Amino acid sequence: MSDRDRKPRFQKDRPKGGSGAPRRWERKGKPDDRRREPRTREPLDLVILYGWHTVTAALANPKRKIRKLFLTENAARRLTEENIELRVTPEIVRPQTIDQRLGPDAVHQGLLAEADHLASPDIRKLPRDGVVLVLDQITDPHNVGAILRSAAAFAVKAVVTTARHSPEATGVLAKSASGALEMVPLVLVQNLARALNELNDEGFMTVGLDSEGSENLAAVELQSPLALVLGAEGKGLRQLTRETCSVVARMDMPGEIKSLNVSNAAALALYIGNTRLKIM
Repeated sequence: MSDRDRKPRFQKDRPKGGSGAPRRWERKGKPDDRRREPRTREPLDLVILYGWHTVTAALANPKRKIRKLFLTENAARRLTEENIELRVTPEIVRPQTIDQRLGPDAVHQGLLAEADHLASPDIRKLPRDGVVLVLDQITDPHNVGAILRSAAAFAVKAVVTTARHSPEATGVLAKSASGALEMVPLVLVQNLARALNELNDEGFMTVGLDSEGSENLAAVELQSPLALVLGAEGKGLRQLTRETCSVVARMDMPGEIKSLNVSNAAALALYIGNTRLKIM
């Protein structure tokens, strides 16, 4: 056999089907032709609300536009007994239908609503009295929901958070807030340091909470309007956030554990702030 007739050492055989058949490693047609269909996702402008307190608070909020309402027979009966206005014609479904939508672990109590997002207020138009909370990249929806719940309990004027690096105001967050999402304005900003500077310019006393703070919050001479700034668990306040706050304070704890879950820290800080400002 001549060298010309020999097959190159590393040449792969073509698959059966003739010389015109494509090799296994070649893709036929456009790349999109071989992609799987994407999973169905909720529209970005759609808010999912579930649970008794969450949905009934949304129904009572004239600023919240309800698109669809899904109820079990028991939930519909209870709403009627408590004279709660539905605002939209509900679709009566079995509990399993809502389970399939939310997952088996969601405690929905037979209520699920699809709604529009609430408008984000202008940070420059916040009330100049009382307390505002500022969240520095707190991403856990359970924590943010619990913070909103405490904010509603302490009559906080608004909660300020970044549009990015924060959970959406839907689903788990809304359920954890237990209706507070309808009671406390949520202000979304693009840049937190810039937002803090705006609060400083508007006369707010901005107090960052950090375990390494130079002063004890209970000893700081607090003034209204007051903005309490909380950082994410583990990371705490970012450096630029710390530098933008007028004061960085700590909360001294008497026990063996010196730090709190961020939602518990928010509740304690609000209690201290309200007491010092004589709001309570």
